[in-house]
Amino acid sequence: MARRSTLTTAIAATLLLGLAACGSDDDGGDSGGGGGGGGGDSAGKVGVILPDTESSVRWENFDRPYLEAAFEEAGIEYDIQNAEGDAQRQATIAEQMITEGATVLAIVNLDSASGAQIQESAEAEGVQTIDYDRLTLGGSAAYYVSFDNEEVGRLQGQGLAKCLEDKGVTQGNIAFLNGSPDDNNATLFSGGAHEVLDPMTQYTQVAEQAVPDWDNQEAATIFEQMYTQNGSNIQGVLAANDGLANSVIQILGRNNAAGANNVTGQDATAEGLQNILAGDQCMTVYKPIRDEANALAELAADLINGDEAETSGTVTDPEGDREVPSVLLTGISIFRDNVKAVVDDDFVTADELCTGEFAAACDELGIE
Repeated sequence: MARRSTLTTAIAATLLLGLAACGSDDDGGDSGGGGGGGGGDSAGKVGVILPDTESSVRWENFDRPYLEAAFEEAGIEYDIQNAEGDAQRQATIAEQMITEGATVLAIVNLDSASGAQIQESAEAEGVQTIDYDRLTLGGSAAYYVSFDNEEVGRLQGQGLAKCLEDKGVTQGNIAFLNGSPDDNNATLFSGGAHEVLDPMTQYTQVAEQAVPDWDNQEAATIFEQMYTQNGSNIQGVLAANDGLANSVIQILGRNNAAGANNVTGQDATAEGLQNILAGDQCMTVYKPIRDEANALAELAADLINGDEAETSGTVTDPEGDREVPSVLLTGISIFRDNVKAVVDDDFVTADELCTGEFAAACDELGIE
């Protein structure tokens, strides 16, 4: 079920050999209101509710078009809308989708409590639900499709350790800038990173804080406080996604320290990749969202057709005391020397990435 593109598989294999020794931008794009048609070959309709346009550009720039393409190819009627970070708006959209004939509802919850309520209401109307990208703790989704988020955190932890080692930092202070405390994925990212970094006692963990709602402006404020309280003595930052990483980089720049620290990220956004090319960010985790969207479309089709879906395992929901059948995909570590892999996979275009001051780095790395 967790099928990957041939190119993505090739990238992963290459990175496995190359690295064996070793999530936000403020431009959310148009959130869009309604959805699309789809071929309508299946006797059902899928409603998808994306979370916001602020925490990451991925939701509108990548998930929406990939989902539209996947549903079109599967001949499934669909409606995709965005909750704009408002839990009440998400609930209202869900009610409207059900009223307008959705038989399957997929949500990226804004928090588990509101997500579970939406799923309970849908279930009462005979509508089946899928958790997309974020597991709803205490929810009732039939399936969960995402990435192995603990592994994403481990990749970030391994990446930060590699970057520190490559810069000759054998001892130093590191800080954690985690994602939103009500996002289960953020908890998993942090757990995976700690699994890697906690045993590395040569690095002292001097600060850690979650960023409510993945808010990039608040992240800058939080990191500035961390940086000041530690007398600018921080050599590495485990930032949970590229938006938070960019907030860190802005604060470092104001202190004439951009590029001097090792900063992780996630989502392989154009801005994050440009920060890597500039030497201000050391790595990101690329998650092939096209594969995630395709997996959701397949799960939705199986529910519509009454078929048993093929999954890759289960994920524990401790609040619901149940095992949720899941499709979990694999993220890929991206450093400066393999930024080209993200372009080759058609996730970011060379025209978008290689602008102005970044053109020379793209030429050096063969990105065109």
